[in-house]
Formats: sequence, structure tokens, C-alpha cells
Amino acid sequence: MSEPRTFLQELLDAGLFIDTGVKGLYARSGAFEHLISGIDSAFAALGAPERPEVVRFPPGMNRRHFEKSGYLKSFPQLAGTVHAFCGSHHDHQDLLGKLAEDEDWTGGQAATDVVLTPAACYPLYPVVAQRGPLPKGGATFDLQSYCFRHEPSDDPARMQLFRMHEIVRLGASDEVVEFRAAWLERGQALINRLELPFTLDLANDPFFGRGGKLMAAGQRSQQLKFELLVPIRNDDQLTACLSFNYHQDHFGETWGLRTHDGDVAHTACIGVGLERTALALIRHHGFDVSAWPTGVRRTLWGEG
Repeated sequence: MSEPRTFLQELLDAGLFIDTGVKGLYARSGAFEHLISGIDSAFAALGAPERPEVVRFPPGMNRRHFEKSGYLKSFPQLAGTVHAFCGSHHDHQDLLGKLAEDEDWTGGQAATDVVLTPAACYPLYPVVAQRGPLPKGGATFDLQSYCFRHEPSDDPARMQLFRMHEIVRLGASDEVVEFRAAWLERGQALINRLELPFTLDLANDPFFGRGGKLMAAGQRSQQLKFELLVPIRNDDQLTACLSFNYHQDHFGETWGLRTHDGDVAHTACIGVGLERTALALIRHHGFDVSAWPTGVRRTLWGEG
């Protein structure tokens, strides 16, 4: 008897994903992108009453900003850098020789001033800091970007390059805490409208190294991160589709962000994984979008 097809194989067979030969790196079909656009619009609509400033950063960010952010201290295993050939004519001949002999040619590459964006909000904070103190009442931003995490996997919900749509709040601590509390309710309401099963749970980031467990425990004890989890790959494995993060004054201190009255600004971000949510919808409602519940299609595209 043949083994049952995995969810990834079903996506490939349906043409929604196109294999590139690298784990976690797929091309997407037009039908899949249509689904992404619906999720993206539905999420943006939740934040529209707050009239956020819309900013779209590229999937690469300033390497110096990345270094200053502290990401490498906590998640070096996930980071991706952009390298390029910066050598001489002689170095080029050496590179060509290695290619011809099927040898490793990457040793001659040098780091550029660009790294791959790890989360949609990371390029925002230094840009906002350049503007000076926040206006009274703080500031809210709507971001969407491709992000990179070095996590090669056969799990289609754990890609190396994926998109995050985030709503980010900067302001006084009470303003930011209130913002996250409101979004905890909004996020659940959205997933309910999409008729997906979910669990809301306390979470932590995948901190690296010997101190990682302590940092994760501290994050949990202070309830700084919640995740909305949906079964995607199988019924027993839950995957975070939305995250609700309160950074306290970490980015405020790092970038010198100040409120209108001079206090260190606090920040929070609410993020939805666009591909993950799309996969959750396919997993639970099937590959035939026309047969999906009317309420789901109305939420995504205004149909029905």
C-alpha cells in the first residue's frame, strides 16, 4: 500500500505551490495569491479604524540597524544575510574554476550592507526614531513584508520566506497595553469569521543559547507574547497564525524612541502569517474555494 499524501504534496499536486528544490521555498500560484490578498485585506480592515500609517519596506534591511536591534543576540540561528562578489579579476577566475569543478565557490563572497528582514516591524523603529518624539497619543503603523527565517522544513506552514502583515503601536505603556488587549479580541474574531478551529495560548520566541530558556521563561511569566494556534499540518500539531507581542521598552531604549512628553516609548506588534492562514483555510475548508462557507468568502472577498 502506498503512503498517504502529505499536505505539502497535496498543495504541490494541486498547483498551489511550485517546488523550487529547496525546503521551505515555494512559488505560489495565482489562486493561492488570490487567497493571500483576501486575508491581507481582511486583516488590514480590522486596523482601519485606528487610521495607521501604511509603510511597505522591502524584504531586506540595513545591516547596521539589524545588528543594533539585538536580533543576533537572541536568534542567530534564524538570521539571513546578503553576500555578494566583491573581488578582483583574479578572484573571478578562481570563482569560475570552482564552478567548473563543482566546488564550493561561496568563500569569496563578502557581506553587503543588506540583511534579510526577519520580521516586518524591524526596519520601522530606526526610521520612526529619526522623526523625533512621537505625537501625542503615540503612533500606529500598518506594515507588510516578506520575511526570512532559516528553518528548512517539509512542513508547508514553516517556510523560509513568507509574508507577515503587522499592525504596530508605539506610545506610552498604558496605550500600548490597551492596544494589544483590543487586538487579542479582534484577532480571535477574525479567525472565528474564517470558521477555523483555534487555541489562544501564552507563548515565547525561540531564543538561542544557554540563556535562551531563561529569556523564554521571562517572556512567558510577564505574558509578553500570545499566539493564536490553528492545526494545519495535521490535527495534532498546532501552528501560530497570529501573534500578539508586547515589547515593553526594548525597542524604545534601543532606538531612543520617545513619547511626546519625553518618556521612553513602549511598542507592541500584532502579526498575521499570511501563508499560514491561507494554508489553514485550505486545510479546513478544502481545495475548492467555491465550496467554502459563504461567510468565509464574504470575509475574504465580499462575496455571497
